[in-house]
This record gives sequence, structure tokens and C-alpha cells, in this order.
Amino acid sequence: MAIKKVALGSRWLSATDVVDRLKQARENREQQAKLLDSLEAQARQRRDDVARSLADLPEGQRGQLVARAVNGYRNELKRGSADARRAHLKEAGRLLEQTDGARAHYQSPVQMLMREGLGSERRSRLLQQIAHSGPVELASLAEFAAATKDNELGAALCARVSDLAPNERPFSSRDLADALVGEEHRRVTAALMELDRLTQEAAHADSAFERGAANPVRSIRIARMKQAEAAVGADLVNLDDTEDEEE
Repeated sequence: MAIKKVALGSRWLSATDVVDRLKQARENREQQAKLLDSLEAQARQRRDDVARSLADLPEGQRGQLVARAVNGYRNELKRGSADARRAHLKEAGRLLEQTDGARAHYQSPVQMLMREGLGSERRSRLLQQIAHSGPVELASLAEFAAATKDNELGAALCARVSDLAPNERPFSSRDLADALVGEEHRRVTAALMELDRLTQEAAHADSAFERGAANPVRSIRIARMKQAEAAVGADLVNLDDTEDEEE
């Protein structure tokens, strides 16, 4: 059987760290959007001003002159805003790079739960106490851990039943982990997905300004990324509330 390779060089970030990076990414994207909106507004204003100044010319000739003037002005706007726009793209890329390796640590609720109390004296005692527990007692303790949100007990129970044959396990480690840390896992997963999307959005928005038109393929891809985020089912509307809950 093939052995799955472990990503030993991946960077560790806590769930709070990931949410903090998402907050920064949202702020960066918001600032970028305001900058690009301002630049587009200036271009539209120039179009209107030139069109009014040439109102006496035939429509065809006026259209050509307006387009030429606006294109020239847009080029000036591009050059003048290049550094600021590039800074937003670099910031988006930096935040994504910081969090990209964290995905390896949040692959499933079970993986997250198994880190709870790792190396602690209490978890060691719990493992000793349940070492010879039968299926009925293990199942009862799993229900108790889920009801009391005792993550250390849940981690010890999952470690205990991993030694049993699959058909002898009195409860599902996946179900217990989902009851204990499933919501946190969904939040982190959605946050990482949104960080990826915001980076794509930033690049797409800047490219659309440069080209004067959005790329429809990129637009569809970003829309699908939003759908995938929504399917996770996590509530990340207010990140401050999320951090307060974790504390």
C-alpha cells in the first residue's frame, strides 16, 4: 500500500493566525478596490469632459477624438498608480504565501482534534484510564466528551479506538471530531479558501483596469470559488466575533 508523503516543511499557523491573515487580506482588497474605483471614476470624468467640449462635432469624429483622449489619459493613470497597485498585489501574495503551508495542518477535524493536549499530563492519564475500557464504556465517554466539549478526552478516545479493528470501534472518530472541532475546522477551511480567492480577485481587478475590460474566464472562476466557500458552511461575516469566540 502506498504511503502518503508528509509535508514536514509546512508552516504552522493557529486558527486565530489564519483569521488574522484573512482580516488583513480583506482590508488590502478593500483598499485596492477603492483605488481602482477612484481611477475608473477619473477616467469616466475625463470622457464626459472631453465629450462635452466636442459636442459640436459630428458623432463619428467626436467618438474617435474622445476615445483617443481617454486612452491617453488612462495610460497616464496606469503609470501614475503603478507603484500603489503593485503594492496591493504584493501584499495579497504575501498573505497567501504565509497561509498556504497551513493547509497541511487543517486537512480534517480528526487531525485537528488529535493535537489537543498533546504531551499534557491529563491526556496521558486519560489514555491510561481508558486503555482497557470496553466498547460500551468508550461509546459512553465519547458521548460525554461531545456533550461537555472536552477536546482532550476526545483526542484520547480517538487515539484509543485507532488501535481497534474498524468493525470493532464503538464510535466514529470522524463524528466525534466533527462534534468537538468541526466548526473551527470549517472556519479555518473557509478562511484559507477566501484568502486564495481574494488573491485571485486582486490580480483580476488589476488586470481588468490595465486592459480596460474584465476577463470573463477569470470572473467565472472566481464566482465558482465563492460557491465553494459557501458550500463549506462557515460564518466568517464578522471576523472580530470569530476571534472573540476562540478566545
